[in-house]
Amino acid sequence: MKRFTKDHEWVELDGDIATVGITDHAQEALGDITFVELPDVGRTLAPGDAFAVVESVKAASDVYAPLAGEVTEINGALDDKPELVNEAAEGAGWFIKLKVADAAAVEALMEQAAYDDFLKTIE
Repeated sequence: MKRFTKDHEWVELDGDIATVGITDHAQEALGDITFVELPDVGRTLAPGDAFAVVESVKAASDVYAPLAGEVTEINGALDDKPELVNEAAEGAGWFIKLKVADAAAVEALMEQAAYDDFLKTIE
């Protein structure tokens, strides 16, 4: 099950490995994505740390870590095809895999229904 942040990141936990990306709402707001700068594998993140930069035709935007942990993998496909984020933000356009320090911390993030309600408050 995916969980979401108010900064429009999503997390999907599998054991102690979290896949992290930006939401469909975020990619729509950014427009056509032209470049994604990802962190180095092995980087340790705290919640709220900026770990990536997404550049689009409209703006550049930081992406923030929803959970603490160590980056174990990056989505290298985004180097050659950053538009994957536009095509499948909550799927093939994921950014990083993170070995989470505290898997229970994901419970503090929003479920889909709560995120959908949150989006209605900012539209």
